[in-house]
Amino acid sequence: MWVLCGDSEMAEGSMWEAFEHAAHYELDNLTAIIDVNRLGQRGETMVGWDLDTYRDRAHAFGWETIEIDGHDVEAIERAYTEAAGTTGKPTVVIARTIKGKGVKAIENQPGWHGKALDNPDEAIEELGGLRNIHVDVAEPEAAQAHTFPSGTLELPRYELGDEVATRKAYGEALAALGTARGDVVALDGEVSNSTFAEIFGKAHPDRYFEMYIAEQQMLAAAVGLSARGWNPFASTFAAFFSRAYDFIRMAAISRANLRLAGSHAGVSIGEDGPSQMALEDIASLRAVHSSTVLQPCDANQTAKLVAAMADTEGIVFLRTLRPNTPVIYDADEDFEIGGSRVLRSSVTDDVTVVASGVTVPEAMQAAETLAGEDIGVRVIDLYSIKPIDVEGLHAAAEATGRIITVEDHYPEGGVGDAVLAALAESGAEARVVKLAVDDMPHSGKPAELLAAFGIDADGIANAARQLIREPIATS
Repeated sequence: MWVLCGDSEMAEGSMWEAFEHAAHYELDNLTAIIDVNRLGQRGETMVGWDLDTYRDRAHAFGWETIEIDGHDVEAIERAYTEAAGTTGKPTVVIARTIKGKGVKAIENQPGWHGKALDNPDEAIEELGGLRNIHVDVAEPEAAQAHTFPSGTLELPRYELGDEVATRKAYGEALAALGTARGDVVALDGEVSNSTFAEIFGKAHPDRYFEMYIAEQQMLAAAVGLSARGWNPFASTFAAFFSRAYDFIRMAAISRANLRLAGSHAGVSIGEDGPSQMALEDIASLRAVHSSTVLQPCDANQTAKLVAAMADTEGIVFLRTLRPNTPVIYDADEDFEIGGSRVLRSSVTDDVTVVASGVTVPEAMQAAETLAGEDIGVRVIDLYSIKPIDVEGLHAAAEATGRIITVEDHYPEGGVGDAVLAALAESGAEARVVKLAVDDMPHSGKPAELLAAFGIDADGIANAARQLIREPIATS
């Protein structure tokens, strides 16, 4: 594999993440070529023409190096031949070049990056005029891509009433999916014992890649695997995907198919504190073009959605939880991406509570409490946040006229905003109250934090009582 690198981008940390990982995995079939032309967009690069610095850095990361004049065709050919024979290490060809070589007006001059020439015809004449150059390249030997065997999908099954963390169900379901499908591979960012991707790693070690704390490289590698026809699942704490957000949006532009699993979402992770709490992830992933955003509330639902992710095009994000949550769905139930579940309803419902993830059992508990006060509550499990069940939400709005959204996420761009957008799309009218994490959280026990932000059962019940005391305007 050959990768052409610009010298300006060598200031980017993700480039050296790639150098480090390539050496760690002894990718001796990888050759990088750095075009060292000295000039970036606004002037000279950090290193300029100092080839020794590039060489020393590459050696420090465990690469072989070859330094050449990048305008010497014979030297280029010798370098490529030498690189192809390297064993045990990747190779980098460090090529000194002159930007704009051959055109005197711009040769080695700053200020021409991305700009059209003033006199293109003169430049063409300087370079030898219009020519039809034909280069014959030997066709590489045919090779058969490696494949892994596929079998029957047997997802894990969880008993009703058990308490299981959705992050653990993710790991167990992914391992089962790997047994059924030889195209599935997994990557993790050095937290596989928390995301439970380690279950896949133990079951399928030849298809598991430890990317350490290098989230940008994890996403870059996943995009590469996708381009080569594999079905990559990449996992880390949901908060840490923010470090690689540009790689996610660029993957969408490249039409890559990625499956992202973000664990430890929201304040419900508890004592780890706000640095580990994903509270912006739903908003950021919803904003990615053609993305899918899922948040299961129990283990059986998680397993079914993991299987569905493998056949969903684009960027698919699964938000999983640290705490155990009760299993409320039978293992034989199916969950369609773009759907939702009405967990309880009646013709006399006064209010609809739309919950997702950890807030689903809290909403059910609140509904039970309010039922004792003759307040009817319809509870919707919004496990598919994007695409969203517009029809189901429209029906709830028409039935009750009052909706409470409750989420373990900041108010901006999360479940509440997704529901409001769906209601606007459908033309439904309802009074909507958003319950969310509306301030900077701190470390604490999960139950304490849910209560502090009014997204536990008591908070939901109080919001419902207040909402139904307010008359609904009629036209």
